[in-house]
Amino acid sequence: MFTSRIQAWGRHAAEIIVRPLAAWHISPNVLTVLGLLLNGVVAAVLATGSLLIAGLLLLFAGGFDMLDGALARVTKQFSTFGAFLDSVLDRYSEAVVGIGLAYYETVHHRVLLVMLIYGYLVGSFMISYARARAEGLGLECKVGLLPRPERIIILAVGLLFNAILLPVLVALVVLTNLTAIHRVVHIWRLSGQARPGDSEAG
Repeated sequence: MFTSRIQAWGRHAAEIIVRPLAAWHISPNVLTVLGLLLNGVVAAVLATGSLLIAGLLLLFAGGFDMLDGALARVTKQFSTFGAFLDSVLDRYSEAVVGIGLAYYETVHHRVLLVMLIYGYLVGSFMISYARARAEGLGLECKVGLLPRPERIIILAVGLLFNAILLPVLVALVVLTNLTAIHRVVHIWRLSGQARPGDSEAG
């Protein structure tokens, strides 16, 4: 959803921020793990019901998530494991934030909001799974309205303005699952037509 110009600006800004870290020989994987821990803090704040503070922290954590990739580019420390770790911990980060919010809503017996959070997490994970599965088959799959940066910003807006949290969660459920479906259609078009025996269980 973000334009390529905004994405380029964000990457450039992140590279400037991490240059001192590069001089200290800090591994990008360290930042990846710290990003997960920071999202854990967001989840803990959410669980206490401090949604405004959690929204601000979520935006900060989202920006922090860009730093590991920027540090890898600056130091040229690209690795297969680093990319894998980043992807896995990103999923854990989304899950832990969702669990923190779901806990708060459960305590207040808001069943609808809890179900929406669950639906959002399912859609979010399917977006990532669709891309990973496609890339495992040698196909690029980055299409769709709602990759992770956009999901973070939209959820943060819902937390900052609690009165609109319900419609924000509805929008996230709809748009994440539409994005996952879009990726399925995209790969179907790329592959031409599925042949019998091509699919695998799981």
